[in-house]
Amino acid sequence: MTQTDPIIAVLDLGGYRLTAPRRAIAALIAGYGGHFTAAELELAARERRLGLSRATLYRALDLLIELGVIERLDLPGGDHAYVPCARAHHHHVVCSRCGRTAEVTDSGVAEAVAEIAHQTGYEISTHRLELFGLCRHCQVKTALDA
Repeated sequence: MTQTDPIIAVLDLGGYRLTAPRRAIAALIAGYGGHFTAAELELAARERRLGLSRATLYRALDLLIELGVIERLDLPGGDHAYVPCARAHHHHVVCSRCGRTAEVTDSGVAEAVAEIAHQTGYEISTHRLELFGLCRHCQVKTALDA
């Protein structure tokens, strides 16, 4: 099983056509170890002469978000990035230096959301938590650089 298989499998199960551009985008996404931007995907597609238009790329990203196989991250600087992930509900820890990501389970967030809903009277339909810091690798590298 390759790293593109989960994306391809979800597209196939959803009844979406497994077009060459979608397969190419799945392969590009599989090449990233952490988060990636649409601009990075676009540049990689151009360098590999895949013939993907910007519109095709963004439509595919929107579809993959809708299907739950990637998530959009709102980075601290205001930029957006994407990360492949499991379809089950989870949160992300993102390295601010190298872009590595880790999926983390609830860890009590659901209880906090329920309490916020109770206090505000809102019916909360979804939530997202993104934590940013330095991964262990970058912590060591930072200590060595000092």
